[in-house]
Amino acid sequence: MIQWFNNLGYPVQALLATLFTWFITLLGASVVFLFKKINKNVMDAMLGFAAGVMIAASFFSLLSPAMEMAKVLHLTVWVVCLIGVLSGAVLLFLGDKVFDIIEKRKKITNSSSFKRCLMLITSITLHNIPEGLAVGVAFGSLFYGLEGATTTTACMLALGIGLQNFPEGMAVSLPLRREGMSRKKAFFYGQLSGFAEPIAGVIGAILVIRVRTLLPYLLAFAAGAMIYVVVEELIPESQTNKKKDLMAFFTLIGFSIMMIMDIALG
Repeated sequence: MIQWFNNLGYPVQALLATLFTWFITLLGASVVFLFKKINKNVMDAMLGFAAGVMIAASFFSLLSPAMEMAKVLHLTVWVVCLIGVLSGAVLLFLGDKVFDIIEKRKKITNSSSFKRCLMLITSITLHNIPEGLAVGVAFGSLFYGLEGATTTTACMLALGIGLQNFPEGMAVSLPLRREGMSRKKAFFYGQLSGFAEPIAGVIGAILVIRVRTLLPYLLAFAAGAMIYVVVEELIPESQTNKKKDLMAFFTLIGFSIMMIMDIALG
């Protein structure tokens, strides 16, 4: 199975990995059939673990190969990393601001239930595009055989993003259900919000392979996007739990597993 996966083209690997992240979104959306809410301790532990994985992936799988590739292309390493990281973070920051504006409009205007649902789905979908690009870039970079860029670390990055997609699927389906939408429709739109990731993943992988000079910038861009998600969303959310120390421990577990996968198996 592993050999079969390794023999696939990198865009195909990116497609399968992002289909996995979409599937986790689907699982999150399916909670609408089972519960009105899920145990907070479990959710926070999952978010903490995903944060650890993504912090490690940001350096070992993205920034480290970006620095190596920048040297090969005779680019100024710190400039490449700075431009890439800030671009990734700024894009997600702007996405969050758009989401905030949409939320305010929902409260101010007497918009229909359908319009509120549409705005919720659109905002989460736009948020997922940079995450899909990050996975695609990670797999596309394997084409160049850079140190630190391995199939294992790219898959672990997809795992980290997938884990934090679970609550995102819930974040769409449960509010839609509260708006009066049927369980089936709420589930459908919840999983649909994650389908932007496979599309963005394939585009990211192809772009990296076709345009070599973009690789270090895109790797750093993906790292910036990941760091922003961790700092702005995952860690603050997991730390709302009364058992903050335990949640921090799950973050360290996630980081350690990703680090071991990269150093020992990469």
